Amino acid sequence: MKNYKEALDHKIFNVISLAAEELDVDSYVIGGFVRDHLLQRGDPKDIDVVAVGSGIELAKKVSEILPHKPIVQVFKNYGTAMLRAFDMEIEFVGARKESYREDSRNPIVENGTLEDDQNRRDFTINALALSLNKNNFGELLDPFNGLEDLKSQIIRTPLDPDVTYSDDPLRMLRAIRFAAQLGFRIEKESLKAIRENKDRIKIISRERIVDELNKILLSEKPSVGFALLHKTKLLKLILPELTALEGIDEIEGQRHKDNFWHTLEVVDNISENTDDLWLRWAALLHDIGKAPTKKFHKKIGWTFHGHEFVGAKMVFKLFKRLRMPLNEKMKFVQKMVLMSSRPIAIVDDNTTDSAVRRLVFDAGDNIEDLMTLCEADITTKNPKRYNQYHNNFKIVRQKIKEVEERDHVRNFQPPVSGEEIMETFDLKPCREVGIIKDAIKEAILEGEIPNEYDAAHDYMLKRGKKLGLQPVKQ
Repeated sequence: MKNYKEALDHKIFNVISLAAEELDVDSYVIGGFVRDHLLQRGDPKDIDVVAVGSGIELAKKVSEILPHKPIVQVFKNYGTAMLRAFDMEIEFVGARKESYREDSRNPIVENGTLEDDQNRRDFTINALALSLNKNNFGELLDPFNGLEDLKSQIIRTPLDPDVTYSDDPLRMLRAIRFAAQLGFRIEKESLKAIRENKDRIKIISRERIVDELNKILLSEKPSVGFALLHKTKLLKLILPELTALEGIDEIEGQRHKDNFWHTLEVVDNISENTDDLWLRWAALLHDIGKAPTKKFHKKIGWTFHGHEFVGAKMVFKLFKRLRMPLNEKMKFVQKMVLMSSRPIAIVDDNTTDSAVRRLVFDAGDNIEDLMTLCEADITTKNPKRYNQYHNNFKIVRQKIKEVEERDHVRNFQPPVSGEEIMETFDLKPCREVGIIKDAIKEAILEGEIPNEYDAAHDYMLKRGKKLGLQPVKQ
C-alpha cells in the first residue's frame, strides 16, 4: 500500500485523527482532496471525511478539540455535518451504502463499511481515500485502481456505469464536467452508458443542472464539455436552442457556416480573455436567434435578419426555464446578445460620430465586455481575414476612445434634470417633461449640441417654446 503522509501535514488532519481515536471509530479523507493532491491542483478548500460510524459525532468531537470551537452545521436528513476551520470547509459523513428508486436520485441510505462507501462514489478517481487512523496514517486505499486512472487521465465509474448513471443521473453531467475541468477522457463504456441513460436527466432539478453547466463554462476550454454534452445527446435535452444551430444548409451552391460549432469556438476564444461567468454565457447564447430567423433569398443568399433581437428574447425564456437568475445577470446576457453585431457596423469610414456615441451610450459600462465578445466572435481560419477583422475592431476601439474623451456619453446623465425642467416651466410630472428630456438627450447623441449644461439649458428653453411653454424661471 502506498503512503501519502505528506498530503496530511496540515494540523486539521491530526485533530480529526485524534477525535476519531477518542470515539473509537476509523476515519478517512476521501474524494476531491485526495484526487487534487495527487494531481497537484492548487490548495484545497473542501475536505470530505468518512467515519466508519457517526460522521456527525466525529464533527462535534473535532469542534471540541479545536481551540476556536467552530460551529458544527448538522444535516440530519443526509447524516452529514460540516464545520469551517483554517479557511477550509470540512464535511463529515458516516460510511454508508445506498440503493435508489426509479423516480429519484435521493438514495435509501444504510450504515456501511469504508468499502461500501467507496462503492457508492461516482468515479474511481473520487473513490481514493487516505487513512487518518493511527496505525496506518496516510495509507492510500484504492480498491478501483483510481490511481492508474489518474495517471491515464480516464473518467471511469467504480461499478457498472449503466447502474451508476441510472441511479443518480447528475453523475452524467459530473463526468462531463470533470472531463472538461481536468482534460480527461471518459472511458468508452461509461460514455455509452451516459448516452443510453440521457433521458434520466429529467429527474434532476434544473438548479443542479445549471450548477454543472456553470462549472463547464468556467473550465479552461468549455467546448470540451459542450461537445461531450452534444455527443451524448444531453445537450438537446438541456439547451435545445444551442443544438438547433447545428448543420449547414446549401441552396443553389450557397452555404452558411455551422453556427453550433462556431459558437463553441467563440466560447473558447472568450474564455482566454475573461473569467466572467455571465460574459461566457453571453458568448454561448449570442447566436441562438439564428435558428428561428434563418432564411434563403435568391439574390443575397442566407440571412439571419433580427437574430440579435430574437436571441435576446430567447435568453429570458431560457433563463426562466432553467430557473436561472432573472435579475441583472440575465439582463446583462440579454444586452450582450442584443448588441453583439453593433460594433462592427461602425468600422466604415463614413460612420458618423453620432453612431459611435449611440453605441457607447447604449453599452454604458459594458462597452469593454461587448468588444471582448465581438473579438471572440472572429473564428475564421483565413489568416488574412482574421487580421483584417481584428484590425477593424482596433479602429472601432479608437473611435470609441475619441468620442468618449470628447463627449462623455458613457453612463450618460442629462446636464438638465427633469426636476429643473419642471421648475423652469412650473410643471408637475407630465408628458412634456419627458419630451424635453428626451429631446436634449437626442440632441447630444446626434451632435447637435455639446454634452454641457449651458448648451442643454438653452436647448431646453427652445424645446419648451415649441411646446407652447413659458419659462417662469430663467
